[in-house]
Amino acid sequence: MISMTGFGRGEASNSEVSVVVEMKSVNNRFRDIQLRVPREYMLLEPRIHDVIRQYIARGRVEVYVRRQAGESGQRVRPDPALAERYLRAMVEIAKHLQRDATEIPLSLVLEQPGVLSLEDADTDALAEWEVVGTALEAAVGQLVAMRQSEGMALESDLRRHLADLRRLRDEVDAAADGVAERLKARLDARLSRLLGDRSVDPVRLAQEAAILADKADIREELARISSHCDQFEETLARTDEPIGRKLDFLLQELNREVNTIGSKTTEHPIAARVVELKSVLERMREQAANVE
Repeated sequence: MISMTGFGRGEASNSEVSVVVEMKSVNNRFRDIQLRVPREYMLLEPRIHDVIRQYIARGRVEVYVRRQAGESGQRVRPDPALAERYLRAMVEIAKHLQRDATEIPLSLVLEQPGVLSLEDADTDALAEWEVVGTALEAAVGQLVAMRQSEGMALESDLRRHLADLRRLRDEVDAAADGVAERLKARLDARLSRLLGDRSVDPVRLAQEAAILADKADIREELARISSHCDQFEETLARTDEPIGRKLDFLLQELNREVNTIGSKTTEHPIAARVVELKSVLERMREQAANVE
């Protein structure tokens, strides 16, 4: 099982460029990849998408790519016009101070802000793909490892809740034993209070009790709960495909059966277990929502 939550970071460099890739993922119904790349790497976005799709089937993934040019990937840009303005200002100050302007060293002019500046050389994005790809693979590797680790914890919790679900289902089954007889007894007592000394037709009483018992019969719902639990457990064991949507579907079906049981009977032991069942299912749905 794989979680949709994770983080990964990778970096790579050569003599011309250094690249850092950071990725984080959260749960989402679909696969949603959001890229933040430098302008120079816009050409590489389809390749980055293709790499991520190989590893991520579901979830929102945010990817941040940072680029830093190395020394060989930069060039010095001189600004002669700015240097000339600095020199004129220095000459004017020298005259004002009655100093020899010829003593002004060139190094002083070159040290002034903006006279010499470093700028990145023209970027060949495709030539830098090897560095970007290396950093990206490292980040994806960390992300996948964290998602797998989170998935193991989720699977453990879901199996524990599934065991609670089966136990509560069995308790409902046991509490439902003899429900027809109890319904008949309550109906008989109610009619006796209403009719007083008048007798009750036993055939009609049996018919009415049978109708009530049929309406309160939850054997089919209990059987389907058992079946869904088996399917849920089988799905948890799958490792060859994403299972999040299947788990969500099964939990919806389980919730439907539990609600039906709750609407069919008001007997306290069963009603109490229905409340517990709903609570367990809610916790399972919260966790399954984060499964890829």
